[in-house]
Amino acid sequence: MRVGVPKEIKNHEYRVGLTPASVAELVHAGHEVLVETQAGMGIDFNDEAYTKVGAKIAPDAAAVFAGSDMIVKVKEPQPGEIAMLEPRHLLFTYLHLAADKPQAEGLMASGATCIAYETVTSNSGALPLLKPMSEVAGRMSIQVASHYLEKEQGGRGELLGGVPGVAPCKVAILGGGVSGINAAQMATGQRADVTIYDISNERLAELDMHFGSTIKTAYASKAAIAEAVK
Repeated sequence: MRVGVPKEIKNHEYRVGLTPASVAELVHAGHEVLVETQAGMGIDFNDEAYTKVGAKIAPDAAAVFAGSDMIVKVKEPQPGEIAMLEPRHLLFTYLHLAADKPQAEGLMASGATCIAYETVTSNSGALPLLKPMSEVAGRMSIQVASHYLEKEQGGRGELLGGVPGVAPCKVAILGGGVSGINAAQMATGQRADVTIYDISNERLAELDMHFGSTIKTAYASKAAIAEAVK
């Protein structure tokens, strides 16, 4: 199969559909890989890193789409990319179609076969391609929150974990799923006072067993959440 990797063009998107290591695996399996020039520069992979493992470099996205059977991206295709899709194409990327009717209609009109990462399901019912993004989101939430607690960022000028003699900040996490667990891991690592709220008592029991005394758990009633964020 001819696999194409265009450069991501959505605003503030720096990732790339395939790293050189992933390209090496595909080439070893007998596939051809066509990468748009500078597609990996956002994460410090230059064109040479791709050619060393067997990829060919295309001058632009149009050449990638024209010369590929399968298109591998990170974010949903932008209007200009949708216009280059054909019925022969297989598109593999995050799509999030529920909130984007124009994109859904454009993809349907293209005739391409489009597979959304977030809908790929394992035999156990898990979402293995969505989970890493949820892990990143959960961990980044605490990193960003810590930043905006700083006075110069408009915050209260508080340290998330406090210091000897000063109590740590209280962190309320709504939902004990993948993002919630990863947020809790980061917050407890900074010695914050963490409570996870969820509507499943079974899940709260699992979280209590997982974290032990490092967090508190509470049922996510409207009253409890209102009290936590007042």
